[in-house]
Amino acid sequence: MRIATYNVEWFSNLFDDDDALLMDDRWSGRQNVTRAAQLEALGIVFTALDADAVMVIEAPDKNSRRSTTDALENFARAFGLRARRAVIGFSNDTQQEIALMHDPDVLRVWHDPLGDPTGKKGSAAAPRFDGTFRIDLDIDATEDLVTFSKPPLELACETMAGFRFRMIGAHLKSKAPHGARDPNQVMRVAIQNRRKQLAQAIWLRRRISEHLLEGTPVVVLGDMNDGPGLDEYEDLFGRSSVEIVMGEGEGAPLIDPHARQVLQSRFGAQPSSARFYIAEHKQYLQALLDYIMISSDLMDFRPSWRIWHPFDDPDCFNLPELRDALVTASDHFPVTIDIDLPA
Repeated sequence: MRIATYNVEWFSNLFDDDDALLMDDRWSGRQNVTRAAQLEALGIVFTALDADAVMVIEAPDKNSRRSTTDALENFARAFGLRARRAVIGFSNDTQQEIALMHDPDVLRVWHDPLGDPTGKKGSAAAPRFDGTFRIDLDIDATEDLVTFSKPPLELACETMAGFRFRMIGAHLKSKAPHGARDPNQVMRVAIQNRRKQLAQAIWLRRRISEHLLEGTPVVVLGDMNDGPGLDEYEDLFGRSSVEIVMGEGEGAPLIDPHARQVLQSRFGAQPSSARFYIAEHKQYLQALLDYIMISSDLMDFRPSWRIWHPFDDPDCFNLPELRDALVTASDHFPVTIDIDLPA
């Protein structure tokens, strides 16, 4: 079985209010890329992936007029994808949903959120992801109220052979310090936002720990938008959100060899899954932001990870059509795991 995670930049811009593909020459959300060019590139990438399940980060919007699942299923139909069924959990108001596309002939999947629902008062016991989490973020004896702008997608999964596991799709993101008017305010807001991101990581990790204590196999995947050595605030907090989610230093750890490689060596060549142009410096920045983490019991099924990087992966680089499509489709690249789960 192949499971993928893929952050598709402004996927929502490629569909109209009837969830039909906008295959035209108007600009997409990507700089200097038309909607038709991005859709065609995405069709090439998704076809090459040929995944049984794809966790789509920044999936098309869901609101009173638009349907994330209809848009993704229309996309799958247009390009003849096996992963033709889509499921979404709690929607958000960012136009960047989290959704899973999957092959219904291979995998049964349903949204199965755990934790108690909360009101605004929240709970300190890892509530449902659309609720409010109470936690003292800065050790001042005052609990903070934390919510997810993009609630993680909790899925119960079962192969046709009856093998059951949990899958959690996540998009953890520390907001930019919008509205800050001077350097001190920028720093203060940035630290507050990062503190909130780490609290979300703690919340997510508590849910993971609940599954691990019950002996339930877990796959956690998506864009953590954070990692060891990624910014100047890491030393202030001690750990990145990636390390928290993985369980570094406490409890049973999740496994992701790319994250492990970065953790073990802060210098030298490192894997990356995203590529951004920094106009101020007139150059590209590469970073490892996308992960597929699995519980240790799934290591028995011979997992093999791959980042579909157009310049770092030889098979991608040596296929010009795929290489160019990966660059055009998104500023992130897919990450996959091939794993021999009972089918």
